[in-house]
Amino acid sequence: MKTIFLIMLLIILVSQYYIISEAKTCNPSGTIKGIKPPKGQCNQINNSDCCKQGKSYTTYKCSPSVTKNTKAVLTLNSFEKGQDGGGPSECDGKFHSDNKPIVALSTGWYNGGSRCHKYVTISGNGRSVKAMVVDECDSTMGCDIVHDFQPPCPHNIVDASKAVWKALGVPENNWGGMDITWTDA
Repeated sequence: MKTIFLIMLLIILVSQYYIISEAKTCNPSGTIKGIKPPKGQCNQINNSDCCKQGKSYTTYKCSPSVTKNTKAVLTLNSFEKGQDGGGPSECDGKFHSDNKPIVALSTGWYNGGSRCHKYVTISGNGRSVKAMVVDECDSTMGCDIVHDFQPPCPHNIVDASKAVWKALGVPENNWGGMDITWTDA
């Protein structure tokens, strides 16, 4: 009887842990008002958005907790000079080839650079790929020249090079936004 009680107690404690873990959320930290980009200043390669005059954009200092299957949205980004990624990567101040599987993570997941040059495993479209973190998708700032007059990044973004999309076997005409899961490799 004592063993059954202990097992039941353990099951209750474990289920409570998972309920509490799932309940952890990432709340907005503020907003930014959009400004109209100067002519030719918003890079729309890869269908990137430009800030709209007066529109309110939500900012985040956090991202959802990382698990074995962290839900995220995969977006397309170029890490090459002159492309929609803006300036050089935050991790090393360099531009990177889009032919390599690399990503930028939303601010909370980027975690002040603690994942720089580390690998993550991205799963989607029935496949998985390992990609190196080289940049931050800034969730706290945007609508300025530093961010190519693009809005702040949502809190749940894995911004990936073309090589990641190719490795996942996604047809090129479907690149841009896809639900995925990811974890530290």
